[in-house]
Amino acid sequence: MTAKPHSPSCDRNQQPILAVLREHFADRRTVLEIGSGTGQHAVHFAAAMPWLRWQCSDHEDGLAGIRLWLDEAGLANTPPPFALQAVLVPQPGLAPPLSSRYDGVFSANTLHIMGWPEVQALFAGLATVLADDAVLAVYGPFNEGGDFTSDSNREFDGWLKARDPRSGIRDVEAVHALAEGIGLRPVADHAMPANNRMLVWRRG
Repeated sequence: MTAKPHSPSCDRNQQPILAVLREHFADRRTVLEIGSGTGQHAVHFAAAMPWLRWQCSDHEDGLAGIRLWLDEAGLANTPPPFALQAVLVPQPGLAPPLSSRYDGVFSANTLHIMGWPEVQALFAGLATVLADDAVLAVYGPFNEGGDFTSDSNREFDGWLKARDPRSGIRDVEAVHALAEGIGLRPVADHAMPANNRMLVWRRG
C-alpha cells in the first residue's frame, strides 16, 4: 500500500492557520484550496469547519497523495481533488479553466515556490474564480519594503534560489498590487509562527 505523503510543517502550522481561517471563513460556503500539497491541511480544516465544502487542487502529479488523505478521512465536505496550475500560455491564468466560482480561496506556501510570472498568472486566473464577495487568504513568508523580515527568511530565500532561481520570497507590496488589480481589498495581515504571515483580501 502506498504511504500517504506527509509534511511536518503542516503538522506545526495547521492550528495557527485554522484559528485565522475560522474567523475569515465563518460565513463562507465553498472554498478552493490552491496548491493542496499533501492534503493534510484539507483534512484538518474541513473536519474543523464542516459548514465549508473544501475543494482541493494541485498539479496532476500530487493528486494521488491528496486522495489518500481524503479517502482515509472520509469527510462529506471534501470532494475529489482536481488538477489546477498557473500557466503563462495561451494567456496568463489558471488551467484548466474552472466553471465554478468560490466564495473562499486559500493557498499556503505557494507564492515563493512559483516563478513571479506564474504568481502573476495565478492572480489573473483568480479574477475568473472568485465570487463577487469572495475572501482570499494566502499563507507564507513575505518581504517588507524589499527587505527580509528575519534571518531565517533570508536563509530560506537563499535555499529556494539555489534549488530554483525563479523562486523566492515575494514582496508583500507587490502581492497586494496584484490583488488590488483584480478588485480585492486588504482586510487583514496576521503575523504567524516561524516568521510567516496570513494575508487576507475581500472582493467587493
